[in-house]
Amino acid sequence: MTISFTTDNPLLNRKVEAAIQGLISNTRPLFGYREPVLIEGGIYAGIWLECGPLESTVYGMIRPDIARACHDIFFANQREDGYIPAVIFKDRCLEGQIQMVVPIAATAYETALKLEDEAFLERSYLACSRWDRWLGNHRNTRGTGLCELFCEWDSGHDNSPRLTGIPHACPEFNAAICNDSETLPYLAPDLSATVYGGRIALAAMANRLGRHQEASEWSRKAEHIRAAILKYCFDEDELFFYDLDNKNQFVRVKGDIITRILGEHVVDQEMFERIFHRHICNPERFWSPFPFPSIALDEPAFNHDFSSNAWSGASQALTALRAPRWMEHYGKPAHLNELMKRWVSAIVDDDGFKQQMNPWTGQFHESEGYSPTMCVLIEFISRLYGIRSRDGLLEWNCHMPAGTTCSHYSLSTVAGLAEMKRTREKTTILLNGTAEFEVSGSCRVVTDRWGEVDSITGTRLNAEQVSISWPDSTIIHLSVEPNETVKIQI
Repeated sequence: MTISFTTDNPLLNRKVEAAIQGLISNTRPLFGYREPVLIEGGIYAGIWLECGPLESTVYGMIRPDIARACHDIFFANQREDGYIPAVIFKDRCLEGQIQMVVPIAATAYETALKLEDEAFLERSYLACSRWDRWLGNHRNTRGTGLCELFCEWDSGHDNSPRLTGIPHACPEFNAAICNDSETLPYLAPDLSATVYGGRIALAAMANRLGRHQEASEWSRKAEHIRAAILKYCFDEDELFFYDLDNKNQFVRVKGDIITRILGEHVVDQEMFERIFHRHICNPERFWSPFPFPSIALDEPAFNHDFSSNAWSGASQALTALRAPRWMEHYGKPAHLNELMKRWVSAIVDDDGFKQQMNPWTGQFHESEGYSPTMCVLIEFISRLYGIRSRDGLLEWNCHMPAGTTCSHYSLSTVAGLAEMKRTREKTTILLNGTAEFEVSGSCRVVTDRWGEVDSITGTRLNAEQVSISWPDSTIIHLSVEPNETVKIQI
């Protein structure tokens, strides 16, 4: 194991250990691939293209081999024409939809970099390039350049009012065939955003592999589809993205589709800020006590029955797991921290790991043993109270877990063992057993891999007084605002 987390709160310790053991129990071989992979868990006895690769990047903190396998299994089952199965079970693949959200190219690239595996990077690049071509050949029947939705399961939005009356899967379980409908195919902004994010990742892969001309072409294609999303699917007056049906009418249901578009960074910072303030942090819409509801709270179609799998109102663990991908990108770590604390509290209070919750009360429902919720706990603990390695830097998240008086987090890095020891008074930062500095106050500190401080970020929703002190008696004091990053020069 490459991470370790303990506190003086036995309930929290047991919950984290239960999440790790649950992921171990949900790891097994599936169709067409010998190595074990992480399944969705609960009532879902397979791995979904929509979410399995992303979940594996979290489990990869503990089992890096599983992160690779959860991508390789899709590449191993990819058809000659480039189609990647939507779901893989023990005995078969499901091919009646495309069902994608987070681009597999993006998570494969992240995984290849973490593993420093050039062969896996090459394999991922070729497979994801063929997948992009299949989507372009079969999901652009209206000639707009966007990715079209042919069935409900394409988006994974089961039982959503966005897709009322639309068949679950494509005819003959062939994802290349659109259902015969008065309104289909939809021009789908979320599916198109996934293609966009995939092309951005493919450009980065190509550059890394020295294929610079191909990288330029992927960047050009990415910008083309991004412009088309804004042209066809964005309502400037409402500051929202909607499906456009084949009558060129918006399907005006406000749901978590907006977070999927933000997840791929389709909009610029200025547009994001307007969307964020009108919709995302609006407590009457998406900033519920336990964000984010799958349908806006004030939407007439909101469904108050949270007892079964439905993207019609409940806050979903998958949406929470994807939140760091865009909230960090757009500079909202303080809001992300608030969301994460609420989710951790709800998960710890629950008697298991279930799929979805009441966005007002935090009460969970449906499908015990659900891997995404286990991943949410592990990921959020690392982002709230732990250490993360990114882009050659170390991120130290100096917060005290609720219901504790002390905590300890460690992470194995290329430079050795990184540790955080938190008490009520301070956080001590150690590298290979040597105390590098101490922090008072709640914040995020970023250092290089050897502990040299680079910056401090405000990760609370109010200004925080922070001090950093070094063994040589150097000390700095500063006030850091929510979401503010301050460069440190000693």
